[in-house]
Amino acid sequence: MTSCHGPDNTGSGASGGDRSTGTVALIGSPNAGKTSVFNGLTGLRLKTGNYPGVTVARTVGRVRIPGPSDAEGTVIELEDLPGAYSLDPISPDEQVVADLLSGSLAAAPRPDAALVIADSTTLRRSLALVAETLNLGIPVAVVLTMTDEMATRGGTVDVNALSDALGVPVRAVIGTRKSSLEPVRELLADPSAWSRPPVPPQPDPGPERDDWVASVMRLSGYRAPDEHARTVLIDRLLLHPLLGSLVFLAVMFGFFQIVFTVAAPLQAWIEEFFAWLGGIVADHVSTPILSDFLSTALLGGVGGVLTFVPQIVLMFLLIALMENVGYMSRAAFLTDRVMSRAGLEGRAFVAMLSSFACAVPGIMATRTIPSSRDRIATAITAPLMTCSARIPVYVLLIGMLVPSDERFGPVQAQGAVMFGLYFLGGSSAMLAAAVFKKTRSLRSGLLPFYMEMPPYRTPSPKSVLLMMWDSTRMFLRKVGKIILLTSIALWLLLSLPAHSAEADKVRSDTVAAQLADGATADDAQASGDTAARSYVMENSFAASIGRFVEPVFEPLGFDWRIDIGILGSFAAREVVVSTLGQIAAAENPDDPSAALSSMTYTEGPHQGEKLFSAPTIVAMLLFFVYALQCMSTIGALRRETNSWKWPAIAWSYMFVLAWVAGFAGYQITAAITG
Repeated sequence: MTSCHGPDNTGSGASGGDRSTGTVALIGSPNAGKTSVFNGLTGLRLKTGNYPGVTVARTVGRVRIPGPSDAEGTVIELEDLPGAYSLDPISPDEQVVADLLSGSLAAAPRPDAALVIADSTTLRRSLALVAETLNLGIPVAVVLTMTDEMATRGGTVDVNALSDALGVPVRAVIGTRKSSLEPVRELLADPSAWSRPPVPPQPDPGPERDDWVASVMRLSGYRAPDEHARTVLIDRLLLHPLLGSLVFLAVMFGFFQIVFTVAAPLQAWIEEFFAWLGGIVADHVSTPILSDFLSTALLGGVGGVLTFVPQIVLMFLLIALMENVGYMSRAAFLTDRVMSRAGLEGRAFVAMLSSFACAVPGIMATRTIPSSRDRIATAITAPLMTCSARIPVYVLLIGMLVPSDERFGPVQAQGAVMFGLYFLGGSSAMLAAAVFKKTRSLRSGLLPFYMEMPPYRTPSPKSVLLMMWDSTRMFLRKVGKIILLTSIALWLLLSLPAHSAEADKVRSDTVAAQLADGATADDAQASGDTAARSYVMENSFAASIGRFVEPVFEPLGFDWRIDIGILGSFAAREVVVSTLGQIAAAENPDDPSAALSSMTYTEGPHQGEKLFSAPTIVAMLLFFVYALQCMSTIGALRRETNSWKWPAIAWSYMFVLAWVAGFAGYQITAAITG
């Protein structure tokens, strides 16, 4: 088993003389600080959060314990398991933990020892998991986290006495401080030497285990910490059924206001940077084909998507702040009532919320949901939540629909439209889930929903920035692979067949006409090149494909150029931006944005009319709200449901919704605008 971050990213690689001493499993409930301990020991960058469902997959990292002086060191493989409250599983996530620790998971060997992460502020609850782990028959040690918060709130525990009461080693740490983890690192040097209790406690719930927990608490001198005063005060507002919901909507509304207002200048700088690169290409690359590839496929296609990185980075930053502060679990609590009306429970909100970044981890997060029918209903509706891949599309289209200086009083209009699209996607996901939950295949009763409310904490800047960077890196990796390959394929389709003779005639005729009108030789040549390129695109393979599917999308106001982007977007949504970017760059290399805004229909009953009119833009926005345009999401649905049936159902119903919504939006907007 290797780390999902790759062998070079563990930060704790072993040297040639080190010896491996086995695998230690890291066990703990959600919010106990397990992932922070794992990150500190291994150097891995894992996403941490304050609600169940963040760490939904096993991850292994190396912990190197240096030997004395020049002696060889020791390497332990530390395996971070999904968060679990008990080894008596009620969800697939907890089932993985139970199967691995019992040795019944065929995909991986049973670990040699276990580290149980226990939140010192809620020790009584953690001891139930400790009791179950002590009956596994492997060496066990306990790591107490949140000890700084414990002391601040007036709680106490004697760590040595707790170790004696449990019969196993106990170490107290502060997960966010790497120096406090050294005693744990030393402990990992030889798990076989860990002490064990003479008689393990009763693992099953009941009076006998309750008595054992009470005796451990008494012998360790444990005094529970006082309530977190700041948390209690804030929760009076944020957990209020009415006021809390209003605050939640206000937070999300402000979220999108910030995304547009703060990111706009950064986006302008990136646009200027790519324009500068385009000038360099034009001045220094003399080979026509290479120049066209660099300026159209790379700068116009991939560069067009990268222009929207500021909005995406800012969105991930705001999400990371809300997660680390502790607000996300409150949002799940508030939405549980809404989720229950849709036939789901609060854990489904975790999956839905995870889909804001990407539907794939959102679908994977459904593993924390106990009911298999609820898992499927959540998985096939989670893609309706607005993911980061839609942001470049939304920003591009909203920018053409709503002027940047348009405001509703103090409210920036573009941000308000973006909030409306997110709200539409979220409410549609709830309605779709409600419909599916009424079907015979997915109908089921509601299970009780339990969620721990961690105290509000000041987020660690390092944790927030790492979360932001990890999410942004995933987006950039997607741009570097899927978007790049698709942009190259589209460039070939838009460039072939070359029609060299016809294109040369169009170029010479255009140059002659421009010179006759008094244009300079350079301007006339540039106009001729653009006209030749436009002729090739109009008669390319891509144009043929776009015109073939045009009857499907014509009622939505799309022409063949938009159709090509729509078809490509079913691999990845951002492809529509790179496609339009390529076409715009080819038509006006100096100002692709102006070329995009001024495009007109080249044929048909609307020939000569503006292509990106308000009805067409509204239709495109609504189409992208609903359509399932991501092969990775379809693959995740296939893996999680173990069937092609549900991915096919999801793609079909979302395409129908997208087409109907786009058609309705086009007709209504056309009626309003005339």
